[in-house]
Amino acid sequence: MIVIDNIALFTGHADQYYPAGSVVIEGNLIRFAGPREARPELSPDATVVDGKGAFLMPGMVESHAHLSYTNNGPLELDKSPVEEVMIKTINNARIMLGSGFTAAIGFGSVHRVDAFLKAGIDRGDIVGPRLLAGGRDIGSTGSNADLHPDYAQLKIDGLGMITDGPWEVRKAVRTLSKNGVDVVKVMVDGELLSGGGGIKPGVLGFTDEELEVLVSEAHHRGMRVASHARSAAAVKQAVRAGVDFIGHANYLDDEALALLEQHKDRIFVGPAVAWEMTFVEHFRQFGFEEGGPEHQGYAAELEATKDSVKRMREAGIRVLIGGDYGLNITPHGSYAKELEYFTRDFGFSPAEALQAATKHGGEAFMPGGNLGTLEPGQLADMVIVNGNPLEDITVLQNPDNIPVVIKDGQIYAGLLRSQSPYLLLADDIGELLGASG
Repeated sequence: MIVIDNIALFTGHADQYYPAGSVVIEGNLIRFAGPREARPELSPDATVVDGKGAFLMPGMVESHAHLSYTNNGPLELDKSPVEEVMIKTINNARIMLGSGFTAAIGFGSVHRVDAFLKAGIDRGDIVGPRLLAGGRDIGSTGSNADLHPDYAQLKIDGLGMITDGPWEVRKAVRTLSKNGVDVVKVMVDGELLSGGGGIKPGVLGFTDEELEVLVSEAHHRGMRVASHARSAAAVKQAVRAGVDFIGHANYLDDEALALLEQHKDRIFVGPAVAWEMTFVEHFRQFGFEEGGPEHQGYAAELEATKDSVKRMREAGIRVLIGGDYGLNITPHGSYAKELEYFTRDFGFSPAEALQAATKHGGEAFMPGGNLGTLEPGQLADMVIVNGNPLEDITVLQNPDNIPVVIKDGQIYAGLLRSQSPYLLLADDIGELLGASG
C-alpha cells in the first residue's frame, strides 16, 4: 500500500478539487482519493509519502496519437525506413509517458509499428503509455490516403491502404485485425494541405455502403473505428455508419450537430487542432508565404472549429484532448500545448480542459472501464505536478514540472531527463565500485 499525503488533489471531475488531499494506492488500484481528513485508517505496512504540497491529477489520455510519426513534415510521413521509425517510436512512447500522458488512442500508424509497440509495452520491454494500437490509414483512390498522382510513381504502402468497393474495404479491415490493430483509421474526407483533386474537406472518399461495411467488419472483430472527418458531410456519414471516434469535425451544420448529440453517449470527438494552430501562427517557418491558399484555408478552418467546439460543448458532446502530434510542426513532447488551446481558443476553464484530458479521455479509451479519474476502484494512473494547472494550464508544458508519473501503480521518474537511463556522471563510478581503502 502506498499513500501520497499532503497534496493538492484534482480527481478528474471538473468540480472536484481538494487543496489538502490524500491518495491511497493498493496494487494497481486506487483505494481512496479525497480530502486528507477523510482518509481511512492505514495498514501498519503502508508506505506514506509526503507530497510536499504538489498537485496530483489523473494521467492524461492523448486521444489522437501518432506515436510512429517521427517529427517529419505532413507530406513526408512515409519517407523513413521502418527500422528507423521503430527505434524513434520507442523513444516517442517514453516521451509521451514522461509528459504525463498515461494512455493513448492510436489514430493511424506507419506500417505495423503501433501493434508491435503495444505488445512491447504490455510485456514490459518498452516504457510507454497504455495504447490502443492504430493501423495504416484506410482510404479510397484519390483520398487523403492516396496523396501522389500516378505519374509520380510514389507509393505510400506503409502509411495508407487504398481500397475501393465493399470487399476491398472488408479485406483491409481483416488484414489490420490479423496484425494486432485495435483502432481502424479511415479517411472519410480530405485535407486542405493535400495536393491533387477530390481530396479536400467535404469531398467524401467512400460511399455509405463502403463505410458501413468497414465499421461493421471492425466491430465484428472487436476493433474500434477512428475517422478523419473535417466537414459536416463527413461527420454525418461517419456517425450514421457507427464510427467510435471522430477526428476534427471542423465544420458542423445543424444536422451534423443533432446527429452527434443523438449519439453522444457512445461517440467521442477530438478537434486535434494543435498542428493547425501552430501552422497558422508560424506558417512562414514551414515555407509558406502570407496569403497562400494553405494559410488562408487553415485560418478559416480554425475559426469554423471554434464555433463547432462551442456548439458541441453546449450540446454535451464529449470533446477530447489530442492534437495530431508527431509532425515537425508539432513534435513529440509538446502534447500539453493542446490544453492551452482548449482554454485560450475554445472557452474551456482549466478544470474543464483537464477533465477532457483525464475523465473523458479515460471513457474514450476504456468505455465502461475504470480509467481517467482518481476514485476508489479506478486504475492507479496519475501524475504529480510542480505547479497548479488549475491556475496556469501551461505548467504541464514544462517537463521539469512533472517529476513523477504513475501508471498501473508503477512509479516512474526521470523519463525525460535523458535518452538512456544508463548514462552516468563520472562521480557515479566510484559509488558503483564501492569505497576503496
